[in-house]
Amino acid sequence: MSNFTVTVTEFLLLGFSDTKELQILYSLLFFLLYSAGLMGNLLIVIITIIDRRLHTPMYFFLRNLSIVDACYISVTVPPASIYSLVNNRVISVSGCAAQIFLLIFMAYFEFTLLTVMARDRYVAICHPLNYTMIMSPSVCMKMTLTCLVTGLFYSGFHTGFTFRLSFCQSNAIHQLFCDIPSLLKISCSETFTNILSLFASALVIGVGCFAFITASYIRIFSTVLRLPVKEDQRKAFSTCVPHIIVVSLCFFSGCFVYLQSSSESGSTSDIILSIFYSIIPPFLNPIIYSLRNKQIKEAIRLVMRRKLLLSSKA
Repeated sequence: MSNFTVTVTEFLLLGFSDTKELQILYSLLFFLLYSAGLMGNLLIVIITIIDRRLHTPMYFFLRNLSIVDACYISVTVPPASIYSLVNNRVISVSGCAAQIFLLIFMAYFEFTLLTVMARDRYVAICHPLNYTMIMSPSVCMKMTLTCLVTGLFYSGFHTGFTFRLSFCQSNAIHQLFCDIPSLLKISCSETFTNILSLFASALVIGVGCFAFITASYIRIFSTVLRLPVKEDQRKAFSTCVPHIIVVSLCFFSGCFVYLQSSSESGSTSDIILSIFYSIIPPFLNPIIYSLRNKQIKEAIRLVMRRKLLLSSKA
């Protein structure tokens, strides 16, 4: 290194390609994913609020998941698409810090909420007689607030711990958005404690939640297999299996990006994996958890029918 350094005041998001045509293609593709994901999640929020039959613990958590997903996908996709279209990928240090804080908070909130949802399904299937008592409205609210408050502390800690580092060697981030692994690779400070904190938190939070979800579904499946009616088994499996797929997708892609060392990471593979844990789940969750649900579809039909009747009368 030279005897002097220049402190970085802004970062450059490199993204997928420098070719203008490919930038436009990727931006349009991400915009379509974003539009579909945002409309699907907002539709679930509106329907579960309007239809009083859906004011149950299961749909309370689904509504919160949809709100989180709508915010989660809005943190990453619109800025990445705009930066690519206007060919100005510069982001300030404060903007990068805000994006990392929101990204970690939404990811933490979503994963812990998925854990709570696994608990809800376990109680509903394995202890149906005590379901309303165990999953009372106050308990559901306390669980959600716990996920929210701990998520704020968690994201605040990792954001602050990352931006205490010095960035003086390079300001080029090989990513669609700011994230911690990309910043650690370009820092000129000692990053061992940051890597250790990421590993420890992933072990405690990530592996702990994943183990809890897995244990819950093992007990759910053992109960479902004892059901005498095959149709009930099919319905239970059709609800639980997609949940496990999305949780596994988030967990393994996120762990691979956040736990690999900077020397082992490749820019293109990091970008692709980041899409799997930050864009695909918010896009798929409305389809998997809600739009395939008969009660949700019936509620949508009723709302549309009422609107058509009102418009015809007017």
